[in-house]
Amino acid sequence: MIELVNVSKTFSDGHRALSNINIKIDNGEFVFLVGPSGAGKSTLIKLLLKETEADQGKILINDKDVTRLKRKEIPFLRRSIGVVFQDFRLLQEKTVYENVAFAMEVIEAPAKDIRRQVPIVLSLVGLSKKSNLYPSQLSGGEQQRVSLARAMVNGPSILIADEPTGNLDPDTSWEIMKSINEINRRGTTILMATHAKEIVNAMKKRVIAIEEGTIARDDMKGGYGI
Repeated sequence: MIELVNVSKTFSDGHRALSNINIKIDNGEFVFLVGPSGAGKSTLIKLLLKETEADQGKILINDKDVTRLKRKEIPFLRRSIGVVFQDFRLLQEKTVYENVAFAMEVIEAPAKDIRRQVPIVLSLVGLSKKSNLYPSQLSGGEQQRVSLARAMVNGPSILIADEPTGNLDPDTSWEIMKSINEINRRGTTILMATHAKEIVNAMKKRVIAIEEGTIARDDMKGGYGI
């Protein structure tokens, strides 16, 4: 569960990125976050990941108030949230398997758990036969699927996807969306920031639209609408 209660954020230059935001996303929901560039989408994501701090308000993730977390508790918060970015952010010197395994290694997961879990998530995103290849040997869509596998390998309850199809052609974008939809079908909460109007309009999921730092629309019926 994700809940923001009266959340505002103003940066040091005086720019008010978010103003009195109230959002509640239930477990297992799939929500698109839309709006023009500079509307506040990235700031909202950074608040959820504790990469920046709110000036006021409360942010609950899985019933824990993250605005009150101590620094040493932040890594545990981030383990419950998988993140996929537009630019893949893969380690070029590591294979597909090693890129995904690395996400488990950094939390000191046992080797036997890594050997069991990595093939499972690679199968989920259709990359079982590519595990020994390097990112440079993959297409853009395949690289993004590696990013998805890496985000999901530790079993997070929430997946945040920040423009995951932004660097991909339309056909490849739909393949990525099929994978994300399957992850949601298996119970993971999805929050996806996007400018992809065709995807938003076709999938008919809940849409939260942000304009100039405020919630302009929260529509359960879907549709980009901006």
